[in-house]
Amino acid sequence: MGWSSFSIGRHLRARFGPVTRLRRLTSSPRSRVWRAELAGTTVVVKQIVGGTDAGPRFRREVTALRLAARADPPLVPEVLGTDPGHRILVLEHLDAADPADGWAVEYATALARLHATTGAADAGTLPRWSPPGAGDLDAFLRLAGRLGVTAGPAVRAEFDGVLDRLARAPGNALLHGDPCPGNDLHTRDGVRFVDFEQAALGNGLTELAYLRVAFPTCWCVTATPSPLLRRAEEAYRAAWRAATGAEPQGDLADACVGWLLRGDALVERAHRDGTDHLARVTHRDWRWGTATARERLLHRLGVVAEITAGDAGLAGINGLAATTRGRMLDRWPSLRPLSPDRPPGDHGRRKVIGG
Repeated sequence: MGWSSFSIGRHLRARFGPVTRLRRLTSSPRSRVWRAELAGTTVVVKQIVGGTDAGPRFRREVTALRLAARADPPLVPEVLGTDPGHRILVLEHLDAADPADGWAVEYATALARLHATTGAADAGTLPRWSPPGAGDLDAFLRLAGRLGVTAGPAVRAEFDGVLDRLARAPGNALLHGDPCPGNDLHTRDGVRFVDFEQAALGNGLTELAYLRVAFPTCWCVTATPSPLLRRAEEAYRAAWRAATGAEPQGDLADACVGWLLRGDALVERAHRDGTDHLARVTHRDWRWGTATARERLLHRLGVVAEITAGDAGLAGINGLAATTRGRMLDRWPSLRPLSPDRPPGDHGRRKVIGG
């Protein structure tokens, strides 16, 4: 199979010549990924496909990879060539292995360094991160009501405050958009991130919260154990200070509350179509990857109850989260806690890049 099979432009064919080895790799339905050998060098070829947003996703990925390339040591694969007409990237091939125990510390350190590669001067190069809104809050409060938990005006006001702060959260950090296990490749030279189709600029704590909320946009949820979580969060803050000379801005509790409100983070991206998935939870459960929707929601409620404990400004949210979690366990006592273990080898789908 040669370059014509990719339907790519002449400039890439002229630059790289014929493909001598080609193998299709596992990826999401929204991309096609191959490992190829060109002039004796192994590379990865990724094509963005699927949906009316394929063009914007391609542009996001290329832009984010080039911004992240500022980091030294590297945090992303090198972009060797692009074909915008066919939404194709030719990328450095990376050899990765299953991460070692305590991987979350190295992950968090790399995530902070990634976030710190952009700043105020980069505003406008990528879209701003979109926070949850009033519709998300309404859906969550309806869910609580169906479980017999009523939120009065004071609790609603606390949530409105969180939404306002998230919308105004400072920072122009380079957000990955989907920093999941499998999108962090653990190489002998350190962590490298791949798959930047949802990259944005915003506040870095939005993604630091992934470690607490168990990777909310990911198929492979992982509940980071408390001792490791504390080490990882401090590693993030230390790496951010080293890179920027300042403390991270924003509020981690607000970020966790924001992820609790996002019902579309209970399904894979292809199903995030405006459906009220929080309403669905009361009628049926479904499995996505390593956990069910109810198990994911139960974990997020517990996280919010824990991180808001003792915060007078979020006391109403704390009580609502704890009570709603208890009602879920009363109604569905067989729900299981999320696993603290990262799935080995991406569940047998060793990801070289793409997805």
